This record gives sequence, C-alpha cells and structure tokens, in this order.
Amino acid sequence: MSDTPLFSIIIPFKAPGLLVEECLAHIFELQETRYEVILLPDEPMPEPKGVYARPGVSVLPTGPVSPAVKRDMGAQAAQGQYLAFIDDDAYPEPYWLTYAREAFERDQTVVAVGGPAQTPASDPFFARASGAVFLSRLSGGFPQRYLPLPPRRFVDDWPTVNLMVRREAFLAAGGFGNEFWPGEDTKFCMDLIAKTGGRILYLPEMLVWHHRREGLCKHLRQVGNYGAHRGFFARNFPGTSRRLPYFMPSLLLLFLTVGAVLLPCSVWWAGVKLYCLALLVAAVDIARREPLDVTLAAVPYIVLTHLWYGWRFLRGWFTNDLKSTLGR
Repeated sequence: MSDTPLFSIIIPFKAPGLLVEECLAHIFELQETRYEVILLPDEPMPEPKGVYARPGVSVLPTGPVSPAVKRDMGAQAAQGQYLAFIDDDAYPEPYWLTYAREAFERDQTVVAVGGPAQTPASDPFFARASGAVFLSRLSGGFPQRYLPLPPRRFVDDWPTVNLMVRREAFLAAGGFGNEFWPGEDTKFCMDLIAKTGGRILYLPEMLVWHHRREGLCKHLRQVGNYGAHRGFFARNFPGTSRRLPYFMPSLLLLFLTVGAVLLPCSVWWAGVKLYCLALLVAAVDIARREPLDVTLAAVPYIVLTHLWYGWRFLRGWFTNDLKSTLGR
C-alpha cells in the first residue's frame, strides 16, 4: 500500500465476517499497491485485529443505512483519485486495479469502468446453480456482467459489485445520493453520464469473483428485489430501464396466466413450446461454462426466476415509493 493512494477501495457491509476477510486477503495481493481500503460496517469495531488492522485500512462505522449511503460516506472520506467499489462477498483478481488504471489513463472521456462478477467454482452446488441462471442471454439477459466476455465496450448501467469511478466525476454527479437498494447503481450511472458527459467502459479482464446466494429462497428473494427495482425504474427513470429484456419475464408471466384464458389453446401451447426451446438453448449456453449437474439444476431456477422476477417487476412498476419496500 502507498501513503499517497491512487485508488480508494470502498467496501460497505453490515458486520465483519469471513467474506469480508476473504475480500481483504485478495486485495492485499493486488499488483497495484497505491491504494487505501475504506471499510463501512454498521457498528464500530472497538479493536480491529488481523486484516482489519493492516496499514492503509480504515474503518468508518455508518449505522444501519443502505449500501448507497455507505458508499457516499466512503467517497467523502476517500483520498484516492479513483473510487473502487466492490461488495463484501466478492474478491478481485490480482490485476484488478491495474487494468482500471490503464483504461483511465488511456482515455480521459472514460469516467468509470466496470467489470464482470463471476461465480467462483468453489461455491456450493446450489449457489453455482443460482449463478448459472445469468450465464445465457436467454436466461439472464446480460451475461457480460457475470462472465469476462470480450470485446471492451461502452455501457450505461453497471452494478457496484465491480465498478470504479474517477473521484471528481463521482462528486460532480452528486454521488449515489439515494437510498435505493438494489438499484442505487442504475440511478448513479444515469446521473454520472448525464452530469459529466463522460462514458462508462466495460473491461472484461477487470474480473472479480462474486459468491452467489445458496438456496432457492435466497436466490428468489434477491431476484425479486432486482425485479421490483427495475420495474420501478422502468416507469420513473426510463433512460436505461425501459428496455425489452427487462419486460420479457413479465410478458412471459402474463402469457402463461392471462393467455391461458384468453388465447386459443393451439397458440398458448405454441408459446409454451417456444419457451421450452429457449430454455434448451440457454442450457446449452450454460453447459459451456458449468458441468452437467449444475446446468440441469439451473433449468428450474431459470423458470422460477423468470416468473418471480416478472411478478415483482409488475409490482415495482405500480409501486409509488420503492425505498420503503426495499429498505434494509
């Protein structure tokens, strides 16, 4: 680590634990050493020990606030030129900061860079099945968010599990400035582009590993929160959320339920067969990345993900105050 940090790595979390320690252990192995780490737990840590007491690591207790508020607090305390956001249940590859630094230095119009968050092979079986849902465009919509898929490209919406921002651009955009969770990253990226005129660059090589939820209930709860925030944003902040892939699960749900009553049986069954074909193609995509048992387990996960996300998207669309329903 350096006395004059180039990067400020900001990690919001509720309480210390094994995942935070794993994240820190990998951060300490980064090839780029000009960084500081800002930890943002809910409660004070009276006597930080071990990895929490390493030089360059500071602890800023925040109280029980949303991750967006925590990240804003971390940014205010940051000394680095670049703000590196990562979740406590993720950990970076050794050249994580190096790729970001090179991209920032190469193009001054790039105000932020984002990379994929891949499921570790060491995750439990059903956690890997959860992650596998997102590995095909037909099942998850945006596989580049979960796999290092070239080429580099410009994007306008990126999750904070693996997002780095120029500090001056972050401040010019007003920070996150909201309490949405999830969804704080979508709102922030919209503001960042609109207020700075800069661009967000996707770097497939800027990889972090992200643990997934273990168990179907936890998976669906997370997916449902994503669906509700996206539905709310599609109605209220349509710039990056009113796109067909986000509406597809709701259209599927309406087709299977309302369509079963209103449509001729032959049309309804033709639609069901088309969906089954899409599932088969998605399974083939997943099988390129995961073993057969994980792929097969992912198929029912995909169906339930689509239906639950679709329902929650509709609920979010008709919700007036999303923050009250998705608070911590």
